Amino acid sequence: MRGKSTLAAVARCQLAGLLAVAAQAVGSLVVLALVLLPVGAGLWLLAPAATRLRSLSDRSRDRALRWTGTLVAPSEPLVGDRSWSRRRRAGAILAAEGFWRDLVWAWLEPWIGGGLVAIPLAFLWYGAFGVLVHPFVWRLLGDGNWYAFIPVSDTPTMLASAVLGAVFVVAGLLLAPPILRLHARWTRLVLSPASRIELTRRIAHLTDTRAQVLDVQAAELRRIERDLHDGAQARLVSLGLTLDTATRLLDSDPAAARLLLLEVGETSARALEDLRNLVRGIHPPVLADRGLGDAVRSLALDSHLDVHVEVGLTGRLPSPVESAAYFAVGELLANAAKHAAARTVAVVIGHDGRRLRVIVTDDGQGGADPAKGTGLRGLRRRLESFDGVLTLHSPPGGPTTATLEIPCALSSPKTSSS
Repeated sequence: MRGKSTLAAVARCQLAGLLAVAAQAVGSLVVLALVLLPVGAGLWLLAPAATRLRSLSDRSRDRALRWTGTLVAPSEPLVGDRSWSRRRRAGAILAAEGFWRDLVWAWLEPWIGGGLVAIPLAFLWYGAFGVLVHPFVWRLLGDGNWYAFIPVSDTPTMLASAVLGAVFVVAGLLLAPPILRLHARWTRLVLSPASRIELTRRIAHLTDTRAQVLDVQAAELRRIERDLHDGAQARLVSLGLTLDTATRLLDSDPAAARLLLLEVGETSARALEDLRNLVRGIHPPVLADRGLGDAVRSLALDSHLDVHVEVGLTGRLPSPVESAAYFAVGELLANAAKHAAARTVAVVIGHDGRRLRVIVTDDGQGGADPAKGTGLRGLRRRLESFDGVLTLHSPPGGPTTATLEIPCALSSPKTSSS
């Protein structure tokens, strides 16, 4: 498994290098549009070029999260409506701070980002040449043939160069994962919005999520009232009427009274089950007693899918965070069963010291889109109330990977089973 992840890191470094070239090409197109603005031609070119550049920078943010788990805050949208004149749209784009940040990234990425990912690739390809090619062509290269710092003139020095090539290959493979993480940090450094913009966005986000939390709480209270009225309350009213009837029949018809009392027992059992289900829907007892890890394992046992759960928590999370994560995993498992036609699901729960991260991957048909269903939108709103995020990667044909991140701290020592 580790070997696969290392090879994947090498492939991603190669892809990041190619995409750095694409970023510079689009950045050059944007600069051309800026140069042509005084003569009017740039007005036609600026909006599509800036939009394409934003698409590339957003993909870079997405890759940083998917490849290394590094969250890069999204930039503010490019302002401008299609109904606006080209001059007005160009003015709005030029006034957007995110546009200039994207442009700086496009010009620096090939040199800094591309240079970073080129390090393991250089070791790997030069090492592969030393192992696979150089031993067969060193005689053809004549005098003055060197491989790295080894002068190759006979068979022993050729073998030494081959060993050095193998060392370079191993070095390239080992360097790829940390270099990829360093590249993600560079992406976050250059593409993250300024602190002023982040603060403004944070205030707007808190205002919006506060309203959403109030709506969710009101809806939850209505659901509880409805469940109590239609479930336990109705059964308890029926139980009282039955007891009253049994009391009147106790002297005149003991047999009928006995049957009614048996019915009272069944009704009380059903009312108790309704109350237990209601409590379980508010905060499952296993979650309160055993923590998020064992609660998710309980969900896995109840699911008809083949669910594998890996828990890397060393302590307990705040109760509201545990509840939000528990119901989020439950929603994702339900989606995998109902809509994705999945057979197996992997749930990985961990904490990096700053945030809870839950990754749910299924082997279903993919194509999940939060814009097309209320379940994922509701899940995203639930997480936003904790300043959390839901990232969904679900290409057609699958697999689907949902990543939940909630900032929080581990509190008390671990009480759930390993």
